[in-house]
Amino acid sequence: MFGLLRSAGAEHPAQASDAFVALGTLAEERGRDSAGIALFTGHPAQDGEALAPVGEVDGVRSDLLHAGCRVVKGRGAFSGTWRPDLLEPLDEAPVAMGHTRWATQGSRHEPANAGPLLVPSPSPAPGVPAPPGIVATHNGDVDARLLRTLYELPPATGTTDSERIFQVLARRRTPREITGALSTVVGRAALAWVDRSRPDRVHLARAALSPLYVAVDTEHNLYWASNPRWFREVERHTRVRFATVVMLREGTYLHTGLVRGRPQVLAGATFRPMVRPIDLDERVWTGFTPEDRARDRAELRHQMIGGNGTGPLPTVV
Repeated sequence: MFGLLRSAGAEHPAQASDAFVALGTLAEERGRDSAGIALFTGHPAQDGEALAPVGEVDGVRSDLLHAGCRVVKGRGAFSGTWRPDLLEPLDEAPVAMGHTRWATQGSRHEPANAGPLLVPSPSPAPGVPAPPGIVATHNGDVDARLLRTLYELPPATGTTDSERIFQVLARRRTPREITGALSTVVGRAALAWVDRSRPDRVHLARAALSPLYVAVDTEHNLYWASNPRWFREVERHTRVRFATVVMLREGTYLHTGLVRGRPQVLAGATFRPMVRPIDLDERVWTGFTPEDRARDRAELRHQMIGGNGTGPLPTVV
């Protein structure tokens, strides 16, 4: 997955857009089953505002406009989904997020299973308008049975456990609430999501194994991506130069947003993620250099639980 939180004062906004598209192309190495992007307008959705899209879906690709957010998806690689006519809305988007899918759960042909996902929030009480929900991306493979046990979840739109994670997160606002939910996720997970009522803020979390890196360029734009090598490639092929590239350790949550027009970390917290033996798969580091893989492996700090993921959920060992 990959994304951009744009600095309001950047002198060359088109360069950040070029970097975003380059990240999407590089992300094809981690998935070519489907791809999608979400472009935010900066217009916050209101409580009770319907998620009904305006646009067409033909089962192969979709281009849907929701309140304050345009979501474009397609089967196959990112380069087949991306179109030059999307450059103008990308240049104007304060937040853009993208995803390339390697299907581990659910049909790879079903648009509802492709990221970014639009996940509504439930109404807090009968007759009370529902919060507008979140737009989200997930890299990994999780077992959501514990989430379904601990939380009352509405019917899902798709058939992946990724959606179940975000159904829980759509109801949570504080770092303590969010990390409490993330600590119950079992499996590989890196996550990025935006509350549709606050489209100038991005939530980032690395649970177990699935890599997540955050970078800031010299014009103060903030990016995230699944592989640190991609940022080096972006510097080779665009005019963007990065001031910092930081690996998020397992069990890290960041809430980022604009402060006086520049992206800043507004809050952060840590938690202890859980994995099963079957999650320990070298494909987690697909596309990594040996040096980047070794550096990331040296910092792992998840807790292992027993079982192979097919039987009852075990206790932590």
